[in-house]
Amino acid sequence: MDERREAKRINSVRELNVYRLAFETAMEIFELSKRFPPEEKFSLTDQIRKSSRSVCTNLAEAWRKRRYKAMFINKLTDSEQEAAETQTWLEFALACKYIHQVTFKALDEKYEHIFAQIVTMERRADSFCRSSTVPRPSSIAKKE
Repeated sequence: MDERREAKRINSVRELNVYRLAFETAMEIFELSKRFPPEEKFSLTDQIRKSSRSVCTNLAEAWRKRRYKAMFINKLTDSEQEAAETQTWLEFALACKYIHQVTFKALDEKYEHIFAQIVTMERRADSFCRSSTVPRPSSIAKKE
């Protein structure tokens, strides 16, 4: 009896656990940031919302660029950078007392999970990237 598990085919970036976690966390940050003071609107509030959302958008771009392994990995790296930026903004929010230590710790841990999942995707890039379906010049039929 074959005990190997068959890999589930993922048809959309929205099916990736890392995307769902990043989206959920970005929405949590959005709700929290509604309570930030008005003077932070064009600095901390906008920046933390942008970086947290960019984790998802870069994952979506990586998903669409998986035809090219280097581009796929590059967009995953961009996603990691945005997650790191979000963690830094969370530190500022904590230092300014806009969020509690418990909230900071929970969100920071979520981003550590996001990092781990992205790194796993990078290491397993070949299993995510599809081979090129663009015909090579030698395989194009000549017109006569």
